[in-house]
Amino acid sequence: MTVLRVLGEIAVEVDGRPVDLGTTRQRCLLAALAVDAGRVVPVDRLVERIWGPDLPRRGRATLYSYVSRLRQALAEVDGLDIVRRSGGYVLTTGDDGPVLDLPLFRTLCARARTEPDPAAAPGLLSRALDLWQGEALTGLDCAWADAERRQLGEERLAAQRALVDARLRAGEGDALVAELATRVVDHPLDEHVAGQYMRALHQAGRGADALEHYHRIRTRLVEELGTDPGTALQDLQQTLLSTTRTAGGPPAVCHQLPRAPRPFVGRDDDLARLDAVLDPREPGGTVVISAIAGAGGIGKTWLALHWAHRHTDRFPDGQLYVDLRGFSPDHAPMAPAAAIRGFLDALGVEPRQVPIDPHAGAALFRNLVTGRRMLLVLDNAADTTQVTPLLPGGDTCTVLVTGRTQLTGLVTGHAAHHLRLDVLTEDEARLLLTSRLGAARTTAESAAADRLIAFCGGFPLALGIVAARAQLRPDLPLSVLAGELRDAGLQALADDDPTASLPTVLSWSLDALAPEQASAFALLGVAPGPDLGPEAAAALLDRPPADTQRILRGLEQASLLTRTGRGRYRLHDLIRRHATLTAAGLPAHVRAAAQHRVVDFYLHTAYRADRLLNPHREPGHPAPAAPRHAVPGLPDDAAALSWFDTEHACLLAALDTASGNRRHRTTWDLAWALETFHRRQGHLHDRLGTWQVAMTAAGHLADPATRILTHRLLGRAHADLGAHTQANVHLQEALTLAERHDDTTNQAHTHRTLAAAWGAQGDHHKAREHARQALRISRDVGNPDWEAGALNAIGWYAAQLGGYDEAREHCEAALDLFRRQGNAEGEATTSDSLGYIAHRVGNHAEAVGHYREAIGRLREIGSTNEEAGTLDRLGTAYAALGRHSEAAETWRDALTLCRRQGRDDDARRVQRQLDALERIPVR
Repeated sequence: MTVLRVLGEIAVEVDGRPVDLGTTRQRCLLAALAVDAGRVVPVDRLVERIWGPDLPRRGRATLYSYVSRLRQALAEVDGLDIVRRSGGYVLTTGDDGPVLDLPLFRTLCARARTEPDPAAAPGLLSRALDLWQGEALTGLDCAWADAERRQLGEERLAAQRALVDARLRAGEGDALVAELATRVVDHPLDEHVAGQYMRALHQAGRGADALEHYHRIRTRLVEELGTDPGTALQDLQQTLLSTTRTAGGPPAVCHQLPRAPRPFVGRDDDLARLDAVLDPREPGGTVVISAIAGAGGIGKTWLALHWAHRHTDRFPDGQLYVDLRGFSPDHAPMAPAAAIRGFLDALGVEPRQVPIDPHAGAALFRNLVTGRRMLLVLDNAADTTQVTPLLPGGDTCTVLVTGRTQLTGLVTGHAAHHLRLDVLTEDEARLLLTSRLGAARTTAESAAADRLIAFCGGFPLALGIVAARAQLRPDLPLSVLAGELRDAGLQALADDDPTASLPTVLSWSLDALAPEQASAFALLGVAPGPDLGPEAAAALLDRPPADTQRILRGLEQASLLTRTGRGRYRLHDLIRRHATLTAAGLPAHVRAAAQHRVVDFYLHTAYRADRLLNPHREPGHPAPAAPRHAVPGLPDDAAALSWFDTEHACLLAALDTASGNRRHRTTWDLAWALETFHRRQGHLHDRLGTWQVAMTAAGHLADPATRILTHRLLGRAHADLGAHTQANVHLQEALTLAERHDDTTNQAHTHRTLAAAWGAQGDHHKAREHARQALRISRDVGNPDWEAGALNAIGWYAAQLGGYDEAREHCEAALDLFRRQGNAEGEATTSDSLGYIAHRVGNHAEAVGHYREAIGRLREIGSTNEEAGTLDRLGTAYAALGRHSEAAETWRDALTLCRRQGRDDDARRVQRQLDALERIPVR
């Protein structure tokens, strides 16, 4: 089944598998067509929806490119097409085409309004609302999307109200109380919602609470709007008056909160979020449940008790506390009935009056706290089933729950406010350490204190353990303690006291995992890179994607794993170290197999992505064998560039892992697959490091062409960083080996690279001679692409030497050949050369045209490294024409790219040009 969704994140799914829709702008285009599916949307309207008033200069051309790319992405989606019609485009669906959630939602709502059978309406409306998977048009940030989102949100709210009305007519008020309790907070002046809530409370046997809510909304309407409730709400109040319930005498007041751990630092945002859900309860209000989730040692109890003590005045009828022992080495989780028995004792219930039946005990507890302003702190909960029986039945209590698992059942079924607790910031961590050790000690050894803070990674328990060690050994320099942590790793935070041992605390979380989750956690400890995408995770775990997602979701709910906003999986550094220690208990062949699978996944995908980025590049080796697991769809070079950018750190780690495992061919192939991305994006230091690792691997490979290639590319990497001596050594070795083995291919490429290296050193005569040698060999072997590259190189170095006619002749011949081959990168570099030639002979307007052509092609292929230089030269041409504002704008773009790429000398030079331009008086 195929589905097109706009009621949530923009998505197209085929049998549950998402289709890669490309960039945010492309998804915005699809949404702009989908909301008017079946109707022609004019081009002007599409442009306005995508860009609003900030239309780029080539907006229409870019729109057509987006349409083309979307068509490619949807090519395999049966029955869904983008069709050009007079004046615009229309999204069409065939008879067997995909389900479009928005039209289906509106159809179901319309049927519910006209359905003659009242019993059928709730089902239709529920089906309609189930289509929503979050806020409409999630992920789109533009004025049109915001307006459309508000309109669709109103439609959703109307459907929700209609569903509640239908369910109330069916007598289902008891099940609606929690949902409506949240809604009245979100819509405090909405009389329709207030009436629904009152009817639900009445049907649940809470007539007094219903009347109390009427008084609250009447007071608010009078104070804020100066009006009484409408007739409908007044009539409902009169109807409910006859069922008013009166409460009995109050039970005992108790104050059970333990002392909060000290010192407490930071967490201002978390405290504010807890405060925010409490504030609407003045006066009265609905029951508030806040669920604090996080890893062991992250400071959940610390936060909960600190917040609770700050607000004891808000709970004059008492505060109850219980440690539910959800994660304990020597106790099973506390049974809810035992916790309730403790509460009943605290509330003054005589032992002989405590019911034997657990359900009756829970009912008595709810009866005792109903109508009272109390706080319940349920600490260290194992899961939702342990907490649910402890929830009060009234609407005046606040419940604070902590647990290592994400208590999704509380959020889903009881409208709990979820608070995921993260590590402390660096400033908060420093404040905590300083408050424990004193400012004098941490200031005197600030560098060592910084190393301690970095090692702990913001983990409060880790910081507390380190601070305690330092306090117990006041004469021990902090630098020595930092060295112990560096050498011992996570085991340095172990202790005989389990509550003061981070490895022990983390192990309690592992004890609660299913076997497949525990195995997955261990394997995550041997994965290369700082995080994992879904496909790489599937390869690591050797599981189908759906199983992988399910298992990792369990680790996420256990607060051992974080899923980022980009859908990637990440372990905190200390938890990752624990995972690595856990992995040491696995058989060596299991660890090795997992690393091989994920490295092979990276290699295969990187090879495919490189072929998309640079299809004219000669392959270094035959394509690697396909891995066992699926790789991400890469429909075009833009998707390939995005994948490289996302996975860059993981690819470098995979290369190091392959090298460490002595997988020499894989190591070299990864270096080769990264070359185009590194060169175009200006990752010059990473490029150099990659080829240095590859050089070691090449020494173990018998193929001489591999060693020649490695010397050549390592030499080019040195040259691009200005290390000319090293560059010349490697390039000369490459040429010598290529001539010895009669390798004409590598002779041609090495001469080209030597030309670039000598050109970078300012010896343009030698550079031109090597370029001519490359041209001769390229023509001998009959490769027009290589010939074009050599022609452009000769033209460039001729221009450096002042031979502009020769330069233009060679570069124009090169451009013609590149265009015939469809080589976008070659077209870009040659257009840049022609721009330089035109500028040097005084044809500045012609130079601008060539440079802009070059920049357009460079942006198509994502070559930001070359783009920075071309922008610099374009700015110079603009300045020569007196077009100073355009020159400044262009140089600012060049400056941004140079700084991003760490090209400090270039950045300083461009900045000087900008400064000089600003000193020119405006006429």
